[in-house]
Parts: sequence; C-alpha cells; structure tokens
Amino acid sequence: MAASVPEAPSHEASLKESPATVDAAPVEALGELVDEAKLIRKIDLNLLPVLTVLYLLSFLDRSNIGNAKLDGLTTDLNVPGANYNTSLAIYFVGYVLFEIPCNMILKRFNPRVWLPTLTLLWGITSVAQGLVSDQTGLFAVRFFLGMTEAGLFPGSIFLFSMYYPRRVRHYRVAIFFGGAAVAGAFGGALAYAIGLMDGVGGRRGWSWIFILEGCLTVVVSLAAYFLVPTWPRSATFLTEPERAYLLRRLSNDSDAADVEPFNWDGVRQALGDHAVWGYALLFHGFAFVLYSISLFMPTIIAELGFASWQAQLMTVPPYALAAASIWLACYASYKASIRAPFIIGAAGVSFIGYILLISTSTAGPQYLGVHLSTAGVYTGNALLLSWPAENVSSQTKRAVAVALQISIGDLGAIVGVLVYRPDLAANLYRTPHIVAMAYLVFGSLVAGWLWFWLDKENKRREVVLSDRSEKGVEKEDGADDVDARRKLGDRDLRWKYQL
Repeated sequence: MAASVPEAPSHEASLKESPATVDAAPVEALGELVDEAKLIRKIDLNLLPVLTVLYLLSFLDRSNIGNAKLDGLTTDLNVPGANYNTSLAIYFVGYVLFEIPCNMILKRFNPRVWLPTLTLLWGITSVAQGLVSDQTGLFAVRFFLGMTEAGLFPGSIFLFSMYYPRRVRHYRVAIFFGGAAVAGAFGGALAYAIGLMDGVGGRRGWSWIFILEGCLTVVVSLAAYFLVPTWPRSATFLTEPERAYLLRRLSNDSDAADVEPFNWDGVRQALGDHAVWGYALLFHGFAFVLYSISLFMPTIIAELGFASWQAQLMTVPPYALAAASIWLACYASYKASIRAPFIIGAAGVSFIGYILLISTSTAGPQYLGVHLSTAGVYTGNALLLSWPAENVSSQTKRAVAVALQISIGDLGAIVGVLVYRPDLAANLYRTPHIVAMAYLVFGSLVAGWLWFWLDKENKRREVVLSDRSEKGVEKEDGADDVDARRKLGDRDLRWKYQL
C-alpha cells in the first residue's frame, strides 16, 4: 500500500521551496487578501479531525487491555498477580525509549508519511496482541506497541506548532487530547459489545477486542496517508496567498516559518534548559494519575460491587465528563490567556475525587470520586501538554523538548502501573490512591514554580528591553532581528513566555 501513497518532500526539502511571496509583501498587505479567522478554520479542518482520530485510536489500543482484563485476559494467558502490571509497564518502556528518536526522525522526514506509517505499525501490533497465547507473547507485543505508538503524540504536537500561532495553539492541542477521553468512553462501550463475541471463531471476547480494534486502526491508517498534511510550505490545501500570509504571520509570532534543518545544537539546548525539564516533570506528576486511572478504571469500578459487563459500560460517563471538562476549561484558559492556575485547579478537582475514593465506603460517592479524579487529571494534562510547544524555540529544540516531556512524563506512568499491583489492592487501592494524591501535589508544585519563573523572566526581559530602548540599543550583538531570533530562540529577550 505504501507505494501508492502520494510523495511529499521531506522537511529539509520543503524548506528550499519557500514561496517568493512570503518575503515580497508585509503581513498587513497580505492580510487584505486573506481572512485570518477563515485560514485558521481551514487549518483546523485539515489537521484536527484526522490527528484527533489517530490519537483516539492510539489511546484506545493502549488502554483496552484494562477492558480485556475483565474479560479473562490474565486467566487465559496465565498472567499471575503483579505480572499483569509488568505487562503494562513494558508498554511504557518501549514508549519512552523511542519518543525522542521518533521526533528527531519527523523533523528530518515528513508527517504525511511518518505518522500514518506509525499508525499502521501499531494497528498490526494491536491485532497481534489478540493472537498471543502466553505471558511471554503478551510482554513482547506490549513492548512493540509502545515502540510504534511513541511518535504520534509528540509528532502531532510538533506539527501543530508549525501551523498555529502560539495564542491559538493550546486550545487546538486540548481538542486533540480530548480524543483520549473520547477513546475511554468509546472503548468501554465497544469492549462491552465486542465481549459478546466470546467463543466466536474459537476465540475469547478479550481476543476479539484487540483484533477488531486493531483492524480498525489499520484501515484508518491507510486513509491517513492521504489525509495527514505535510509541512506548511508544501501543504496543498493552502493557496499561495494563504501560505504566504501564514508563514509571515508565524514568522512574526515564533520560529515556525524559519528555514531550520535539524541541528544538534538545538538538542543540547533542550537538554540544558531547566524549564524544559520543568515541563517534563510536570507531566511526570500528572501521567502517574492519568494512566493509572485509565488502565485500572474498569477494575476499580468492578470492585465497587458491579459485574464486569456493568463495569465496562460504567467507564463511559467518567470519560464523557472528562471530555467536556477538557474543552470547557481549555476554552476558558484560552480566553484568559493563562493556563498555570487552571492546571493547578484541575489537580485540585482530581485530588477531591481521590479523597472521595479513600474516605467513603459506599458505591455512589466512590463512583463520583472516579468521575472527579478522571475529569481533573485529563483536563490538567490537556493544558500542560501544549506548554513546551508554545514556549520553546528553535524548531529542533522544541521537537526534542516536546518528546522529552512525554518521555519523562511516561516514567511516571510506569511507576503508576506498578504501584497499582494486587498486593496493594486492599480497601479499593487505598494506598495507591494516596500515592496518586502525592503525585498531584507534586505536579501542582511544579506548575506553580513554572508559573512563577516564567512570569519573573518575562518581567526581567521587559525591564532589560526598556533600558536598552532608553539607551538607543535596539539590536542584540549587532545582528538583525531575524538572525538574532533564530540564533537565540526562546533565549531572545523579545521572546515572551506563555503563562
């Protein structure tokens, strides 16, 4: 199938094809030809639906093991006790190891081919997950599933950063991440329906969950080769005036329109920037809760006293609330032009949910706790995952920073799935829930520190620029504005961090 995919240039090749019109007219003149609001909506239509669907499938294929467990996965494959938790952790080992390499490949390659290819590979792996016959096979396929899924999320976030001005970017990332919550709701209902196929073709219901959902991913991946856009300079859905306006608009806003091949200096800058590590540690705190609640929700609900088929269906409302919360909170954050307090507030809502889980003994309040903990942590993640994409420059540094955030964050996911082990399941996972609350506090503290430091740095830069202006110094080190910005990236005094 890959041979029939339309060819598109690599990122470096597309950089050589910059339209002359980009530098031929000021943005104000181009603005007379292009309606920016309509252009953003056009970009939305070409990026958001296809990438959100791919992420929905990614989250569905990684988390449906929680639904499969209720249908007898661990019993049939003879996966005793905490070995199930090990199978969950192995997925994240593959995910973490290939996160940064995948984004480095994307920077040098082309999203139209790279992202659908990853989708095709993990779809095939998901099908294989339904064909395993023992614990060893499960461990192996979980590692390859993590490896093949590793590049989609950071790659999509980087692609967003190449199309959207910073002020509108995080709301689009929130819509994209909302696919994870929709996947949870969709996955519970779908798992219940597929589970009714138990015995068809001599296979158990849990096997059909992996096979059918994996086949769905494969089919969508083939269509994605024709739907996922390439870089803006080569995007066929843009007219020449739209492309020129977008690149000029992005050039004034950030580095997205710059001609920047992959470079190792950007990698070193990312690894040496304490704010980049702050974004990573922030996700580390939230990822523990995100994946532990996602992967163990069916089990937690079943232990409230419900049958397995009821637990499958009862996972739908918490995820539906999470999706609504994501979009409402992120829209409010977008309007307020600030996210840190919303991240901290989301952690607080999730914290209250865990208080209900550990302090009450009846199903009603505990089920409400599941709703609050899920809505809070999903909303917080939707807000924090776009932060480095908006605040880190240059392009290579940002590609590494986005991938590093996911890599370090998912180490928290590994800890989470190992903490929620059978010998700590007493009192409805009371001890793991307390650890999750500690992680939420940690994440809130990191968010507060980033908020404080970024605001302080913005104010410091304003003072320095004001002093330079008074002294008649307009440029740094004698370089012109473009050269200075490209060299310094987010270290440029004129770069303003998004809070």
